[in-house]
Amino acid sequence: MSASIDINVQVVESNLNLRSLLSWNLQQVGYKVQQCADMVAARDVFQMQQPSLVVLEAEFAGGQGLQLCQWLSHQGHPLVLMLSARTTEPDVVAGLRSGADDYLKKPFGMQEFLARVESLTRRSRHITTPLAIDCGDLHIDLVQRRVRYMGEFVDLTPQEFSLLYVLTQAEGEPLSRIDLLRRAWPDAIDNPRTVDTHVLSLRKKIEINPRHPDLIQTVRNVGYRICVGPLDRSIEAMAIAHSKPA
Repeated sequence: MSASIDINVQVVESNLNLRSLLSWNLQQVGYKVQQCADMVAARDVFQMQQPSLVVLEAEFAGGQGLQLCQWLSHQGHPLVLMLSARTTEPDVVAGLRSGADDYLKKPFGMQEFLARVESLTRRSRHITTPLAIDCGDLHIDLVQRRVRYMGEFVDLTPQEFSLLYVLTQAEGEPLSRIDLLRRAWPDAIDNPRTVDTHVLSLRKKIEINPRHPDLIQTVRNVGYRICVGPLDRSIEAMAIAHSKPA
């Protein structure tokens, strides 16, 4: 069994011995591997390395593995192999519904683990994901996680980037604040006003007039949507011209 040296795998597992064993075996067959032992490191490593596959313990960080899996599914669509000591049907269903592509029950043999990794990474070679998204005057580089607005780079926080990415993935469909919290935030937050605060911050960075936003629009009684079409700057320019005294 051999793997392409270009394939990055992130191992997110709280058990040091198992984490080291999995990583060592993956490296032996040619994968690049990053290990993570806590939630903050898991998010940071993912954002920096953009792995093709994440091996994720379901019970990771006090049971937050499912939550992290949901967050990962909205961060460039990595493949996720979930590992779990929970073997009931509801547990497996919960893992798959959180975004996992495969579910491996503990204990397992190393050859089965490597075979499942190989199967998933083989699948990834046939999946084409966009490297960038263009939305009007907005250009989102999904590889470097950088944003340009009207040709100028915009300095976004990781959370602002995640929120913007989730909005663009909806392709103009409105998303409720609850949906945005579930999809864009890595931690459980029950205050929908957190979304409002981040939307306001985003608007200040990527809107010509944040008080009258063109790009991130408020949908009354629902939440927010992103304007996916190019903005008609000619109409805006014409209105300004007509407002000037002759």
